[in-house]
Amino acid sequence: MLLIVGIIVTFVLIVVFSNPRMRGCRWREDRRAAPGTYRCAACGAHTVTADGKPPRVCLADQQPPR
Repeated sequence: MLLIVGIIVTFVLIVVFSNPRMRGCRWREDRRAAPGTYRCAACGAHTVTADGKPPRVCLADQQPPR
């Protein structure tokens, strides 16, 4: 019984804390460029952040078409 409750709680927490805008994004730091420069391994979007941390949103729709 405790196992079932744990599974349900885990599922609810995943749903609550998941960010659907970031599901496909995998930000990687581009060390060849300036500090804080990131590239998404999934869609190829590029961005520079002021704080040096990876972006928290997907930027694929804001990039010019290839």
